Amino acid sequence: MNNPHPQLMETAFEDAALNQRHLDWLESEAIHIMREVAAECSNPALLFSGGKDSVVLLRIAEKAFRPGRFPFPLVHIDTGHNFAEVISFRDRKVAELGERLIVGSVEDSIKRGTVRLRNPQTDSRNAAQAVTLLETIAEYNFDACIGGARRDEEKARAKERIFSFRDEFGQWNPKAQRPELWDLYNTRVHPGENMRVFPISNWTELDIWQYIGRERLALPSIYFAHQRDVISRNGLLVPLTDLTPAREGEAVESRTVRFRTVGDISCTCPVASDAATVDAIIAETAVTQITERGATRMDDQTSEASMEKRKKEGYF
Repeated sequence: MNNPHPQLMETAFEDAALNQRHLDWLESEAIHIMREVAAECSNPALLFSGGKDSVVLLRIAEKAFRPGRFPFPLVHIDTGHNFAEVISFRDRKVAELGERLIVGSVEDSIKRGTVRLRNPQTDSRNAAQAVTLLETIAEYNFDACIGGARRDEEKARAKERIFSFRDEFGQWNPKAQRPELWDLYNTRVHPGENMRVFPISNWTELDIWQYIGRERLALPSIYFAHQRDVISRNGLLVPLTDLTPAREGEAVESRTVRFRTVGDISCTCPVASDAATVDAIIAETAVTQITERGATRMDDQTSEASMEKRKKEGYF
């Protein structure tokens, strides 16, 4: 039987080939950046939380350096208020790779008195990660930290260079960044200064999911549709947990949801979705008009400048 729509089939094949070339280009750029960090920086680290962006970074690192070991350790700044599924996945993935994991603990910073919260048991620890990250950088003398931030996530992150300079206090000044012409990067830092490096800066959320699908990368289960008790609050679906209980007058309902991003339980929300496969998530992501942080992070909704303020203080 002849195909009744040969032109449509040809267009579909052309689109698929174009998309593969697009992902190949993004992957090649990220590998180049990763190798540049290894070549130019004396003591780098790769931040790995178990989230989808850092999973992509691990695959980029594998393609850049395998069959040898990574030329840097993995680092996670653990708030102590993470989703259990994500921490379990993190530990399984590190064991599978056989790489070294360094965990910086916000709980330890609280005990040292360098992080102070009104209620350490329930207050959001998301912003406090900046303090623990700077302490971890200082303890291990890292001169570069590779992370999975992308420019499409949020307005402040759109201002980032790929090699983002931080001064001796770990602070970010968007007006004091270095030009990046013709893919040439200035990595020189004085003692105490460091770089935050973002190899997937030019990727979008859709690119991430298409790459995850192409590479068949495993992810924490909460990225896919599942049933969860949630509370509708300020336009968000707040997960019902000990850290985020229902307030007086609020109704708890069971909804089919998934997480677009994972972070501190106290400020990370799922979205209503029945997308239970990577292909379904790709289709859903292709038509969404709200950024993942705008749709899922309570702390990013306090003001338009909230992320930029945290970044200037040392947040990733």
